[in-house]
Amino acid sequence: MQKFDAIRPYHDYEVPDVIERLLQSDALIQAIIHVQFPFASRYLEKGLVRFMRYRIHNNMKDVKTVDDFQRRMHSFLESTINKSITEFTYGGHENLQPDTPYIFISNHRDITMDSALLNYVLVQAGRDTAEIAIGDNLLSNPLVSDLLRLNKSFVVKRSVSGLKAKYQALTDLSHYIHDAKDNGRSIWIAQREGRAKDGFDITDPAIMKMLHIWPKKESGMDFASAIAQLNLVPVSISYEYDPCDGLKATEMQARENADYVKSEGEDVESIMRGIALPKGRVHIQIGKPLEGTYADPDAVAQALDEQIVQNYKLFPPSLLAIEHLANLGKAMHSFKEEYRSRINEITLQSRESLARIEPQDLARQAAEFSARLAHYPVQVQQYILEMYANPLLNKHKYSLS
Repeated sequence: MQKFDAIRPYHDYEVPDVIERLLQSDALIQAIIHVQFPFASRYLEKGLVRFMRYRIHNNMKDVKTVDDFQRRMHSFLESTINKSITEFTYGGHENLQPDTPYIFISNHRDITMDSALLNYVLVQAGRDTAEIAIGDNLLSNPLVSDLLRLNKSFVVKRSVSGLKAKYQALTDLSHYIHDAKDNGRSIWIAQREGRAKDGFDITDPAIMKMLHIWPKKESGMDFASAIAQLNLVPVSISYEYDPCDGLKATEMQARENADYVKSEGEDVESIMRGIALPKGRVHIQIGKPLEGTYADPDAVAQALDEQIVQNYKLFPPSLLAIEHLANLGKAMHSFKEEYRSRINEITLQSRESLARIEPQDLARQAAEFSARLAHYPVQVQQYILEMYANPLLNKHKYSLS
């Protein structure tokens, strides 16, 4: 086995076979129909299947390399942005030096769209796309595995058991990331394992420990030197609306009640919803590369968090969620007094921001948010409110936990 074969993205020589598998995949046809025609009548399904199979064959028949595939994906992503995002903005790309590879570390809201939108920004800025770290839980579906690895994704082995196997997996991951950077390839990795379903963005210092494993093993390099050579860049990704908010809230409630069991196809559903459903406004802000000396993983995590939180763009749902929570706190005596006082304090500050919105726009957005909230069962509404409120609370160094 060649170095990194177990975790690397596909190479160009593997692309033709993968494309052939995709062209024969009924699951791919259904997935694309679900994304591009989410409200299509089932009576149109046969015609759509024939149309989509013809369209995919035409689009993919000349794909011979990973770059070919990524160009097709760029067009698909542009279509997705136009259909599901009302306004897409970005900034901070001027912080990046030409021909310099970076390790982008971002908050994590959506399984595929976070990294896809960052790569879209990088391409718009005239840069190459970053390779994408994905958990091995996503590889259980062969179609998803092929699409992700074809799109420059490499695997983070989370499911291994045993201390020795886990350490080896972390060593391989650390080695791969350093090798990519040394060979001029940028990397995207989430700031912690899994999406921040509660909307509270905190970098896990364990990621920094992982990044240190390989240089320490290879040459005995100290932590500060290992981190300094990686060109770490914090990235903030902000969605006005989370297409998976209901799914996340339901999961959080189930976990709190200790009765959550992950269903087959759950990740695929989240991927499809994240791509297809409306997201409102979306903003990506690329921070400044970390400079200076960091003595330990906690210091690096804190430096990343400071920029990620500061650069996170708040949208009205965060401010409106605080208002809802304040009203909920008044109505529910079970809320702790400390909880209510924190909410009330931030509510007063958020009202100043709401006051700057045109009254007509504010009324429309408030009605839109209330209608969205009412769409979900009462028992999960508080989780949804906290999910939207926590980015605001995070800016004030508060947590609802």
